[in-house]
Amino acid sequence: MKDILQDIKNRASILNKTIVLPEAEDKRVVEAAVKTVKENVSKVVLLGKESDILANNPGVDLTGVTVIDPATYEKTGEYAQLLFDLRKGKINKKTGLDEYPTVEDAKNYILKDFTMYGALMLKLGDVDGMVSGACHSTANTLRPGLQVIKTAPGEKMVSAYFLMIAPPCGNKYCEDGCYIYADSGLVQNPTSEELAYIALSSAKSAKVIAGLEPRIAFISHSTKGSAKHPDVTKVVDAVNFFKELAPEYNADGELQFDAAIVPEVAKSKAPNSTVAGHANVMIFPDLDTGNSNYKNTERLGGFQAVGPLCQGLAKPINDLSRGCGVEDIVAAVAITALQTQN
Repeated sequence: MKDILQDIKNRASILNKTIVLPEAEDKRVVEAAVKTVKENVSKVVLLGKESDILANNPGVDLTGVTVIDPATYEKTGEYAQLLFDLRKGKINKKTGLDEYPTVEDAKNYILKDFTMYGALMLKLGDVDGMVSGACHSTANTLRPGLQVIKTAPGEKMVSAYFLMIAPPCGNKYCEDGCYIYADSGLVQNPTSEELAYIALSSAKSAKVIAGLEPRIAFISHSTKGSAKHPDVTKVVDAVNFFKELAPEYNADGELQFDAAIVPEVAKSKAPNSTVAGHANVMIFPDLDTGNSNYKNTERLGGFQAVGPLCQGLAKPINDLSRGCGVEDIVAAVAITALQTQN
């Protein structure tokens, strides 16, 4: 079985992209930046004051890592003007006033919120992607993306997935060495049509990022009519809509999780399915299910969980779980570099 993560890193390295990491206050992020550059995965920009970074990380070697201090960087004024222009007329829901009444207000904001600062760098093309979330919430990471980068042309929505990489010893049900789990990080309770669009984005991600030939399972607590409930109907409708939307992909549902990945169970519960027992892209009916399943697979199954990785933005921004490790951050950087090809 090929080393999924190393293959991703190798392909990212060829692209020579620049990824901004706005959370230099987190030691894991600094270590990941150094490791990313050392392994030649991509170029890295760290946002922060270099003296503070060195003080918080004794002995760290930042050779090859570009450190930008927003407080002194020559383009900070330009970024502030861009934010002011992009959000002009937008109202702060808490205050009822303009978000940024003046350019100076916009500047003051981005000097406090480096995630927004990084998104503005990305908007102007000064970097190729951004990875954040090691010490900030998903909302804090994705808000700048939705406000500044926005949805890519032709995309119906932004969603998020986790790349679940099997442990080094392998997993007898994971034929390809990894799974795509979606949506496990963003969309709370998608409609049937939204589930179909999430599946389409996830199928594309499976091919571009993981090199998989997608076999898509729409997950439910029911398999092929074993239960009746509006939640099941939602999934069945999603499958039907997806097959009209993207008939070129191999997809099926509704399937229980064991029917999706265990051949013996699939033979019993869904004998005529071309996906059951061999699925590698899991589309969950809601965020509760998707998020819980990725954490179960990570903690009990020993899989590496990389994400939440965003789909549908005009330029790549990816979130991190606040429980992430250094290698998870490096992996997210590599995937972000690959997403520039979309």
